[in-house]
Amino acid sequence: MDIIKKYFTMDDVDRIVRKAISLAILIIVFMITKKILHIILERSFETSLKFSKYRKGRKETIKKLIENTIDYSLYFILIYSILTILGVPISSLLAGAGIAGVAIGLGAQGFLSDLVNGFFIIFEQQFDVGDSVSINDITGNITSVGLRTTQIKGFDGTLHFIPNRSITIVSNLSRFESRATIDIPLYLTADLDKVKQIIEEVNAKEIPKDEDIVKEPYIVGPQVSDNGRFTYRINLYTKNGQQFGVYHKFYTLYQAALITNGIPLPTVTISHTQA
Repeated sequence: MDIIKKYFTMDDVDRIVRKAISLAILIIVFMITKKILHIILERSFETSLKFSKYRKGRKETIKKLIENTIDYSLYFILIYSILTILGVPISSLLAGAGIAGVAIGLGAQGFLSDLVNGFFIIFEQQFDVGDSVSINDITGNITSVGLRTTQIKGFDGTLHFIPNRSITIVSNLSRFESRATIDIPLYLTADLDKVKQIIEEVNAKEIPKDEDIVKEPYIVGPQVSDNGRFTYRINLYTKNGQQFGVYHKFYTLYQAALITNGIPLPTVTISHTQA
């Protein structure tokens, strides 16, 4: 206590206590306000008829954008208020240094580029939360679209943060259905009518059970590949990203059904494609 009296007057102690209390109240009000605004936003999206018309990914994207806008605004007000309580002459600093100089010094040019590019990404609906995309050689699912950055979770589990100003070319893999192209190898002497009948029987039995298939398959029929292999091609149309699982499942089903019904298959390595 004697040390405090030696270096601080009672007025100084009183001023420090008042500022500490003001800062504590400010932080508490900030946290409560932020929580309340997020709850209001969440409930607005749940109950609004306007937002109910949007698909899930679009709703999540708009909600994340509004959340970011609220958070940035609140943090700006918080920092400004803290500096004001501490007695930092913000106006004088800005006037003395020049607003443009301060903005450039803080890297505001890059920040504004992020904001502008992020706005156009959302406005043009280039992608939404949940979409599978390829950006800057990074492929994965969009987990968050913010004012400054976009977050992509790679298929290996890595979470990538990409500044919006760095996003120049976007390949969105989620806007249309995918296709699984299955080429079943056959001998030239195979009974093609019987092969088609077996394929149709498998489709009739299994496709109604598979929720990943979005429309009727297209049986292309016999094909000769570039390397001279004779195959029988079937195109299956799936939900985005599900083509690989559907390919392996139905290739196995077709193969088993053909062998069971007496259609011999050559033992060769067959390439396949999914789109």
